Amino acid sequence: MDQKWLQTTEAEVGSKSERFHFYIETIEVNRLSALAFFAAGESQFKGKRFFWQNREKTFTLVGLGSAYVIENNENDNRFDHVEKKWMELTRNIVREDTEPQPILFGGFTFDPQNTENGEWDDFPQSYFTVATFQLVIQNDKAYVSIHLITDQTNSSKQFEELRKQRDHLIHAAQVKELKTYDKPVMTSYIERNKEQYLESVQMVANLIQNKQAEKVVIARSLQMKFEDELTSPQILSHVINEQPESYLFGLERNGLLFFGASPERLVKVNNGHAYSSCVAGSVKRGKTAEQDQVLGQDLLNDAKNLGEHQYVVDMIADTFSKNCIQHKVAKKPRLLKIRDIQHLFTPIEGTLLPNKSILQLVKDLHPTPALGGVPRQDALTIIRNAESMNRGLYAAPLGWIDAEGNGEFAVAIRSASLVDNKAILYAGGGIVAESEANSEYEETLVKFRPMLRALGGQLHE
Repeated sequence: MDQKWLQTTEAEVGSKSERFHFYIETIEVNRLSALAFFAAGESQFKGKRFFWQNREKTFTLVGLGSAYVIENNENDNRFDHVEKKWMELTRNIVREDTEPQPILFGGFTFDPQNTENGEWDDFPQSYFTVATFQLVIQNDKAYVSIHLITDQTNSSKQFEELRKQRDHLIHAAQVKELKTYDKPVMTSYIERNKEQYLESVQMVANLIQNKQAEKVVIARSLQMKFEDELTSPQILSHVINEQPESYLFGLERNGLLFFGASPERLVKVNNGHAYSSCVAGSVKRGKTAEQDQVLGQDLLNDAKNLGEHQYVVDMIADTFSKNCIQHKVAKKPRLLKIRDIQHLFTPIEGTLLPNKSILQLVKDLHPTPALGGVPRQDALTIIRNAESMNRGLYAAPLGWIDAEGNGEFAVAIRSASLVDNKAILYAGGGIVAESEANSEYEETLVKFRPMLRALGGQLHE
């Protein structure tokens, strides 16, 4: 096993009332598949793993085990609580520029005030974790870090055990043949509360016509059942293979896996520079290049979709104006084409003010009009009354942050939850005054396709 030792670090971290020792050891490793490393933790770390790959495929992150968990149900204070805990935990960490930092990975649920029962019943409003074993693949190099966060002053024996575990995990990922996974066999699917969804779309359109909101995003879910219990590596392998143009993610917590392939960045921060993507307005891909071009051009000229898109541009630009020294917005939308769907897309970037951070941007941006509506609070109230489900992490911010405040969050759309032999898929669309229920329903069918295909299902449209 070819390994290059980088550094072993110990730091005393935490608040005055809660002191920890943060031990870090990082090695550089040759030839390591991210999915194989994730799968190597199947028996020992199932329920405590995560996977992330950015849209450009320049950064891949895998976590096995939980060295530390930050979770809370603090409602409006949940973003600040996570940021405060993370800053306390990483304040005294010293690292070399050549090695990856400890990374905090997780997400915030869409709406902490949602009380609908379902697959998200035990999930906190905020859930983030520092992995015990962290793999980072970046710039064609792979690094595996051990993280041990403990209140014990002498942890040499424990850390030596972690070194042995790390070496076993790396060996399994490097030496064992990379497994190919069959597509799941679906036995049935149910479009949950379909009639209620159609009625809700019409009801919300009427509310908007009566000036109670300008736009509201209404979502629905689809439940699939399978012959056998599915595994996280099995599902992620198909998502990775079939949706290469998107952010790819999987987050396990106990018996639930949340996974997806999102086209949409919420925010990225790198060395004080912030980036966001306004993604709203969509149409299916064409069966031929010529048809695809016609559909895309029609989208660029469609007044309803352009209006929806402008809501998002205006809101994100306003948020950047409050959090940045300066910012710039592309003059007009372009097309973002992924396998099943093409979207209207406008990039925004800026330089953060010294007292602002990525989690402050997440707090201010979520939910954008692309996932919530306009005005925000009125739309959220309507969503609570109109949707007969809990979105959980669907349409919510999911991503990572490092010890220096760099990080990236995607909007967790084109996503699904997996529990035992059941998968729940989520899709929604923006409702405006002229929206029509059957047309909105058809749009959700298009948005279900990426996860349906990964799960071996097919809707009879």
